[in-house]
Amino acid sequence: MFRVMASKVPTVKFNNGQTFPIFGLGTWKSKPGEVTQAVKDAIDIGYRHIDCAHVYGNEAEVGAALKAKLADGTVKREELYITSKLWNTFHRPDLVEPALKTTLKNLGLEYLDLYLIHWPFALKEDGELFPTNADGTTAYSDVDYVDTWKAMEAVQEKGLTRSIGVSNFNKKQIERVLQNCTIKPVTNQIEVHPYLNQKKLIEYLKSKDIVVTAYSPLGSPDRPWAKPEDPQLLDDAKIKKIAGKYNKTPAQVVLKYQVQRGCITIPKSVTKSRIQQNFEIWDFNLSPEDMALIDTFDCNGRICPYVDAYTHKDHPFVNDEY
Repeated sequence: MFRVMASKVPTVKFNNGQTFPIFGLGTWKSKPGEVTQAVKDAIDIGYRHIDCAHVYGNEAEVGAALKAKLADGTVKREELYITSKLWNTFHRPDLVEPALKTTLKNLGLEYLDLYLIHWPFALKEDGELFPTNADGTTAYSDVDYVDTWKAMEAVQEKGLTRSIGVSNFNKKQIERVLQNCTIKPVTNQIEVHPYLNQKKLIEYLKSKDIVVTAYSPLGSPDRPWAKPEDPQLLDDAKIKKIAGKYNKTPAQVVLKYQVQRGCITIPKSVTKSRIQQNFEIWDFNLSPEDMALIDTFDCNGRICPYVDAYTHKDHPFVNDEY
């Protein structure tokens, strides 16, 4: 399934033949001023995959860390795997390449290793990243994500990114892309954790030779819209019990759960000790019984529903079973 590379992170093989580390650092919600040090720490610890996005508003700070670590000889560019994502206001085909070039400039790179369509639905172009109508509702665009995908194929063919994929797409949307593409998506980056194990969608994607990237694998406890009464994945007594059995932390257990399922896993942290701890999952394996037990914790507990666009015709969580 995967081989271990020099930094001891196993890799997965994409359907285009490229290999990619199965573990990386997420940067969503990492504040400018914190993320540069976090990325430097991660690279020093052994991370080689950094997951970014234009909408996170911190790519220039990530780029500063990459520049520093390349300059001091810690890594070479070909040892790094950098992902970013096309935001919803840039779905119009003529905007895709300029958006990618903005990301490359911010990151200080000549190419990306992986570029994703962040969400399947398009928002109103030529303005704010979160455009609104006069009544305060989200302002939509009717650009078809299949047309956006064709523009993604063009930027890969130009060498601006080595691989292309999608994020937050449901089964029907993946099927439409596959019916209309000349380059297949290599991954679908989706929310996956024990409370939302995505078993059906993962099985479908595997059948199409599309790798799953699991975002919010720790349950995103610092998401801005969390309520005090929301269940906390890492405080779950059942997960704590499994962690005790392996002498590991709950975070290490839920991260290893995803890795053992073959999902690329991208936990976010800006705390060096946690970045280190999250990485220390290569010296144990969960038993098949414990993997099956964690599977039973699913409660359809989605934490990133993007409710502000529920009425969009291409919203992925409203119009399909999975």
